[in-house]
Amino acid sequence: MQSELINIVNEQREPIGVATREEIHKQGYWHEVFHCWLVNNIDNVDYIYLQLRSEKKRDYPNLLDITAAGHLLSDETVEDGVREVNEELGIDISYEELISLGVVDYEVTHGQLIDKEFAHVHVHRFNGELDEFSLQREEVAGVFMVRFDDFYEMWTSNKNDIDIQGFVLDEQGYRIEMQKKVGREQFVPHNEVFYQKILGRIKEVLENEA
Repeated sequence: MQSELINIVNEQREPIGVATREEIHKQGYWHEVFHCWLVNNIDNVDYIYLQLRSEKKRDYPNLLDITAAGHLLSDETVEDGVREVNEELGIDISYEELISLGVVDYEVTHGQLIDKEFAHVHVHRFNGELDEFSLQREEVAGVFMVRFDDFYEMWTSNKNDIDIQGFVLDEQGYRIEMQKKVGREQFVPHNEVFYQKILGRIKEVLENEA
């Protein structure tokens, strides 16, 4: 929502004001967001989940993105951010079930949008099935899973495309299962360093749990 109030922070992540989401992105103010990546191990293969952003989204419609993510509102703590997982995906988890990957800052300019974020990044070991997701249709159009090693290689080496599988919702809300190949151009344009840093940290978590 454009009317949501979000804290403006300085480079030390100290609150210095409040603005609407629209103002935050128009002026390029630093602000804080919550990210959660879901991973699963199926038949000894690690998978990571991606959301397909709704075509109704103002920013980056119809692009693949972090499993669940959102802005922290001015009256919220980082722990409150776990609501995004429930709101967007219908998966009920607590903050204590997440593994923190720390804070990653990044800047992206896309047309008139200037995005300067401090992302509080988390990973969650999801043990369920794709049919357990109940999507917030105005935010999320579908969910896909991809072999983690393939996703990692796409952002860290010369792998041009990867196979993903999952489902999208049609206009009536029915699920359409699909498999397809995608490349970097189908993803929200977080910069490569962001993807590499995050996926490197997730890789460490997966290797430590193996």
